[in-house]
Amino acid sequence: MSHRALLLAPLLAAVLAAAACGGDDKPVVKYPTAVGDAGVEPGTTVSTDTGAQVGVTDGPNAHSDLEGAAKDAYDRGFKAWMNGDLPGAKAAFKEATDKDSKAAPAYYSLGCVLERLGDNAGAQQAYRQAYSAKSDYELAMGGYALNLARTGHGGEADTFLQDKKNKFPQSARIANYLAEVKSLAKDSAGAQQLAGEALRIDPNFKDAMVTIARDHHRAGRAELASYALRAILDGFGQGTPARDPDNAEAHLLRGLIERDAGLRIAALKDFEAARAKRPDLVEAAIQIGAMKLEAGNAQEAQPILESAVRFAPQQPLAHLNLGDCYRLLTRYADAKKELDTALSLDSTLSAAHYDMGLMYLFAPSFPGMSASDQVAAALRELNTYRQMRGPKAPPGVSDDIDELITRATQKQKDMNMAAAPPASAAPAASGAKPDAGKAK
Repeated sequence: MSHRALLLAPLLAAVLAAAACGGDDKPVVKYPTAVGDAGVEPGTTVSTDTGAQVGVTDGPNAHSDLEGAAKDAYDRGFKAWMNGDLPGAKAAFKEATDKDSKAAPAYYSLGCVLERLGDNAGAQQAYRQAYSAKSDYELAMGGYALNLARTGHGGEADTFLQDKKNKFPQSARIANYLAEVKSLAKDSAGAQQLAGEALRIDPNFKDAMVTIARDHHRAGRAELASYALRAILDGFGQGTPARDPDNAEAHLLRGLIERDAGLRIAALKDFEAARAKRPDLVEAAIQIGAMKLEAGNAQEAQPILESAVRFAPQQPLAHLNLGDCYRLLTRYADAKKELDTALSLDSTLSAAHYDMGLMYLFAPSFPGMSASDQVAAALRELNTYRQMRGPKAPPGVSDDIDELITRATQKQKDMNMAAAPPASAAPAASGAKPDAGKAK
């Protein structure tokens, strides 16, 4: 496994987005759906491997309560979101709530966008407004609880959902959200029990099937996770067909398992299937971009990673990989900006120091730096990486750090010697003639 692949293994931090249904009096908005245009379950959630909601996939009547100006603003918000325009989506969803203070879907979608922009307090407030406007709005309850769990308030999330479960005992969705919170808290037994309960309430509830697979994956049970994903994506023959072959989350999970097993071609295929279904599923885009970088295809990785940064500006790994991409494309100032951003979002990202060390060491020149400053910066970044990494590279990682530091040190010595003034000639002995002893 490469250095970058190992660092991507614990992917990904909380990222969220918005979703909707319907259209306006111009072109009809095309909302993604879980199983195609027909027979769609309204309000099916889509999540990353860390449980972060990406948004919802909605059936044709999921938001039939939105009308007029509020619906027009909502549709504009969704269009902006699907283009990666988060500020535009935020403004439009806020406008929808201004037009209709009871528009629960608009509050929920606004919460998703705010969370992805890093405003967790604002996101939680928007989720609360959504389920206050509509007391049975389960999507907002789940969004609120999962945000609590991901921001260090797992106990509060658990208590909140237990209360909602008591009020809605036949809700498969609430049971599944609680399963997700249990899984994030590493209570795998509790997560599996609750996801199983959700399926007993509704045997066709696909979110619970994905939760079962995701919990197995988190717990390191790759074989069980793969078995559950096969039931969703492939089925087991004519008698047991695939339950949801286009499920973006299932493709993402299977891709992560395949990547860890070294099955790169299969993993890339699943990541691309996930991204094709949900371009806002940033984890898939980051994985695709990273794999293309590892294969030396920085040109192909660039638009994918730029899209990931637009959709998730607070995601450090998106900035890390885009910075490395720009480094390989010799866009050094842009590379430094992205790598600095990655470190500002997550100071533990040792790979950012490694990438900057490579950039300073091998770039022919760096804007605003002398050659000596550049090699000094390379040594500083490479030594920082080695210190953060520890005395030995993790199993399966080959980073050549000692060789790189040796090379940078020698380069610095050579530059210092070249810059040193030449030694003065020794003065002649008193009374001696410089040409004495020469043949005449």
